[in-house]
Amino acid sequence: MDQREEQEFAEYFVARREAVRRMAYMMCGDWHRADDLAQTAFIALHRHWRKVRDKGALDAYVRRTLTRAVIDESRRPWRRERAAETLPDSPVDDPDVDDSVSTRQTLIAGLRKVPPKQRAVLVLRFLEGLDVAGVAAVMRCSEGTVKSQCARGLATLREVLGDELGDLRSA
Repeated sequence: MDQREEQEFAEYFVARREAVRRMAYMMCGDWHRADDLAQTAFIALHRHWRKVRDKGALDAYVRRTLTRAVIDESRRPWRRERAAETLPDSPVDDPDVDDSVSTRQTLIAGLRKVPPKQRAVLVLRFLEGLDVAGVAAVMRCSEGTVKSQCARGLATLREVLGDELGDLRSA
């Protein structure tokens, strides 16, 4: 790439890295893996930067690349390991913060138990705000597949959350 293209990529990277990292975290539930997955998506974008004709579609390209990376990574056997110990949260005095943190932790814990493709659909659909057609385009599948994966993912999430679902509705 020439200097101008490198600068364009660097500006896009700086502007979007935190949003892509957050989306990766919502899909995988681990900040370290989210960093790796976001990096994978940006490396793929950098590799294909010259070939991207529509610079307005960069978010869609990164979203698709990230989603595929999350699903592919979940298939690898060494990623099936589970953390044995968790760090305790530090106390916070603000009750609003406590409620939002516990709600977020409940949602993340529930999302971790949803299969990867269904989790990706839920994150793209409800947290990224894409419509069914947008999710289908990102995941390269039919709209019917998105709808069925979404319904199954929501059912799994409801089953996993159980009584805690009422707490999420109030938030």
